[in-house]
Amino acid sequence: MLGFLRAHPTRLPAVLGVLPALTRFGLGRADRGELKSAFIHGTLGGYPRAVLEAWTSAFVPRLIAHGLWQDAVARIGRHRAQGDTLVLMSASVDLYVPSIGQALGFAETLCTALSWRGDTLDGTLAGANLRGAAKARALEALRVRHPGSAITAYGNAASDLGHLCLADHGVLVNGSARTRRDAARLGIGCERWR
Repeated sequence: MLGFLRAHPTRLPAVLGVLPALTRFGLGRADRGELKSAFIHGTLGGYPRAVLEAWTSAFVPRLIAHGLWQDAVARIGRHRAQGDTLVLMSASVDLYVPSIGQALGFAETLCTALSWRGDTLDGTLAGANLRGAAKARALEALRVRHPGSAITAYGNAASDLGHLCLADHGVLVNGSARTRRDAARLGIGCERWR
C-alpha cells in the first residue's frame, strides 16, 4: 500500500482521513479491522480495478523475488514435495494476497476481503478482518473441508496463537520475546527464519 501511495502521491493527503479511526483505535474504541478499513478506503478507495490489478501485477513479482524469507520459501517447497495441500491465510487484503498465493503455488488463499462498487474499490472491509478469532474460525473450517488431514500452521504474532493452538502442529515464526514465551506455554514451537 505504501508503494502504491509513493507511485500515486496525489493520494497522500487522503491518509489524513485515517486520523479519526486511528484516534478511536488508540482509545480502544476501534479494532484493527476498522483501522485497516479506514486506511484502505481513504487511500485506495475510488480506484478502478484495472489500476489496482496493474499495481498488483508489478508488486507481487518484486515481493516474491526480494521480500520473502528464504527459510519460508524452503519450507513451502518442503510442504509441496510432501504432497501437502497449501493454504495461505492472511489478515492482509484480497487486493494482492491471492496473487501471492498463486505465485507461490498455494491451492487456496483465505484473506480479508474488500468491498467494491462495480469495478471501483470502495475499500471498506467486506467481512471480518481475518485475524485472531476470525483466523481461528477459518482454520476450523479448513479442518472440516479437509477431514483427516494433519494441519501445520504458521504465524508471526500474538494474534496468531489461537489458530496455532488449533493446528496439529503450530509454529510461531520470528515472534517477539513475549509472544515466544506465550507460545512456549501453549506448546507451540518457535522458529527464527531468515
